[in-house]
Amino acid sequence: MTDGPAGTLTGTPTPAQRLLQVRTIYAEPAARDSPRGRQVLERFPGAEIIEVPSHWQIPELHGNAGNVDRWVRVKTETLVLGVKKSLSARPNGRSSDFIAPSTANGCAMACAYCYVPRRKGYANPITVFTNIERITKYLRGHVSRQGPKPEPNQVDPHAWVYDVGESSDVSVDALVSDNVADLVATFRDLPTAKASFATKFVNRELLDLDPRGRTRVRFSLMPERDSKLLDVRTSPVAERIAAIDDFVAAGYEVHLNLSPIVLREGWERDWAELLVRLDDELGAAFKEQAAAEIIMLTHNRELHEVNLGWHPKAEDVLWRPELQQAKRSESGMWNVRYRNVPKREGVQAVTDLIARHAPWLRVRYAF
Repeated sequence: MTDGPAGTLTGTPTPAQRLLQVRTIYAEPAARDSPRGRQVLERFPGAEIIEVPSHWQIPELHGNAGNVDRWVRVKTETLVLGVKKSLSARPNGRSSDFIAPSTANGCAMACAYCYVPRRKGYANPITVFTNIERITKYLRGHVSRQGPKPEPNQVDPHAWVYDVGESSDVSVDALVSDNVADLVATFRDLPTAKASFATKFVNRELLDLDPRGRTRVRFSLMPERDSKLLDVRTSPVAERIAAIDDFVAAGYEVHLNLSPIVLREGWERDWAELLVRLDDELGAAFKEQAAAEIIMLTHNRELHEVNLGWHPKAEDVLWRPELQQAKRSESGMWNVRYRNVPKREGVQAVTDLIARHAPWLRVRYAF
């Protein structure tokens, strides 16, 4: 594999190269000139660099409805470099105790149900925050101020858990910069805390980071029938399953996100088949420490309209007004979730399937 003119690729691309063929990098001056910014630019030497005053203010990207026609292409060919101005660790209580300050937002993948594109409007490619030293320093201080965890909770019995990938897929972020390696190294040395992130991309370079049990990877899984329709540009479900034991052996704590649960004809049969497969294919070391989150589909009217412009078949299963109701999210957005009864019945059905086919899989929470 070699680079051709203007950053194009020749030969057969790897999955990483299919995700990222960067031609344009929008960069805040401070981010561009930082050590981490220079590292990113060196990884994509053929890219055009366009200076911008703020990673939030790029008219060609944010709020540009014309990007619906280029939904995947923008994610493939564009990066943004910015500086994270405000640092905070927000309380969570579901997947984690706290949401850590993000070291990136946006994604090169294009899952049809993903909430991240709504943050900045339309395609929302990866933005890398280059002031990683400030972010990791803040995290060390925040962990120190918490002291030891006083009592167990559903997140973790001993450690304070920080979600480091709320608005991006950390496994993909690691293709762009060393921010992820720095996060894993930071939590490796924090005996009262763990990092945590969900992923749909298998990046085997992460196996070399030596997490020593202080980073939790949550592999997101769903039946292949759903994934082939909805998980656009992600690693195949079979590849994710095949990676689980290897990540455990490399020192990661590995959990599962059964997410999202999409209610459509035959969904219970397909989830049962997936759980049987997990029971058959995964090893004892994983099963001894395994836990799962059950997350029912959350959709959004604006994202529904966007999807109709680039992937309308996905909306045949995602947009089910007869089963869904509007609900305001914590961030103030109006999302669409399953009505109380079908949601409750769906959670119970998945819980029953786990008890029947994968009784070793502890359910941490269902949402």
